Amino acid sequence: MAHVKTDNALIMFVNGAGVAVAYGMLAISLWLSTEVPLSTKGFWAMSVMMLTLALVNFVKYRFDDKMSEDRIQRIEDAKNEKLLSEYVGENK
Repeated sequence: MAHVKTDNALIMFVNGAGVAVAYGMLAISLWLSTEVPLSTKGFWAMSVMMLTLALVNFVKYRFDDKMSEDRIQRIEDAKNEKLLSEYVGENK
C-alpha cells in the first residue's frame, strides 16, 4: 500500500511549536512577575492547563463526531449503491 504524504505532520509540528512557545512565554511571565503572589501564579497556571485540556477534549470529540457522521454516510452510500445495482440488474 502506497504511503500518502499530507501536510498534517507539518501543521501539527507548527501548532505544537506554537503551544510550546506559548507555555514557555507564560512560564517566563509568571516567573518574572514579582508583584503577584505565588498562589495567584499557581491559579493562573492551573487555569491555563485546564483550558488546554478542555480544548483538546473539545477538538477530539468534534473529530470523533465528524468521523462517525462520515462512516454512517459511507454505509448509506454503499446501501444505496447496492439497491441501485440490484434494480438495474433486474431490468436487464
